[in-house]
Amino acid sequence: MQILVTGATGNLGFSVIETLLKNIPTENISAFVRGEEKISEIKAKGINVFQGDYDNVSALKSAMANVDTVLLISAGDQGDRMQQHRNVIDTAKKSGVKNIAYTSRAMRNRETLAHQLMEEHFLTEDYIKKSGLNYTIFRNTLYMDVLPIFVGKNVFEAGIFQPAGDGKVAFALRKEMGEAIANVLSNEDCQNKTYKFTNNEAYSFYDIAKALTTLSGKEVKYNPVNISTFQERMRLTGIPKPMLQKVVEFNTDIENGQEDEITNDLENKLGRKPTTLREGLKTLFEL
Repeated sequence: MQILVTGATGNLGFSVIETLLKNIPTENISAFVRGEEKISEIKAKGINVFQGDYDNVSALKSAMANVDTVLLISAGDQGDRMQQHRNVIDTAKKSGVKNIAYTSRAMRNRETLAHQLMEEHFLTEDYIKKSGLNYTIFRNTLYMDVLPIFVGKNVFEAGIFQPAGDGKVAFALRKEMGEAIANVLSNEDCQNKTYKFTNNEAYSFYDIAKALTTLSGKEVKYNPVNISTFQERMRLTGIPKPMLQKVVEFNTDIENGQEDEITNDLENKLGRKPTTLREGLKTLFEL
């Protein structure tokens, strides 16, 4: 089976490829990449590399020749993400690709989302299901890897200020989700399944503060501020207004319980328990 990994130079795509290389022959893996920064590194592994982006249908068509399965790693939000996703799905169907897999998001209820960009994941899932292609949907939880950005560089001095209330997230490491995705693609046919890749426990920012305190020996407190206080505090940092709005929406969904669902899917496909919050924070903060 020939597998094409799109977004292969991103952190998630690169993790998928690293595990695929352990599971299947190198000649069965292709990569579709946008930037040039890691092309030579991927080519050095013996993988067939195609350069282009999701807006370039001609490049997508070339990459999908003789491909059985396409892994569509969701696009960023800089362009028309839905059209880009449709380009990949439509080209796969026209090229004779049999299977498509997609990296979606593990949110509880699409009807009550605050972060409207998350709705595009569900719309993409709908489009895939209507395409007639065999599919596998990977609904990934929020990356634990984003926590240093979320809590800020001065967390050990200033503490954690977020408008997330008591909300929890089943944070998991991006590389482990990439590993699990690769294991599924290597060992299973696309059978119209949806996996929810989450950790085995959901964590609040109180839990994060406690873990950072234990690991660093410095007391870290979580202050669950209201949205207006948070916005005012963040404006002083010079954060662009659109970015601030996204952060607020992320936190609102966390407070509303959108991110706290727990399944065993990630553990089952890894073949071991996912990295815990404390273990992950120790690595991410180099503690």
